[in-house]
Amino acid sequence: MGRQKGRHLNVAAKKLVHEFPDKFSTDFGENKKRLNELEAITYSKEERNKLAGAIADIMLAAKARSED
Repeated sequence: MGRQKGRHLNVAAKKLVHEFPDKFSTDFGENKKRLNELEAITYSKEERNKLAGAIADIMLAAKARSED
């Protein structure tokens, strides 16, 4: 079992994916770069990494749903 992310990060990740669906992917590193480009995000480094991971999880789940 992995560590759970805070609810505020999951809500923010869903909101960002909804607003910018074409900017994010399943790749964690690319998501970190995209979050840096969106300068409105003022999270700490740790929270930015957690947010990038949450976005990658959301994108992976969406990809799996679309393949079924």
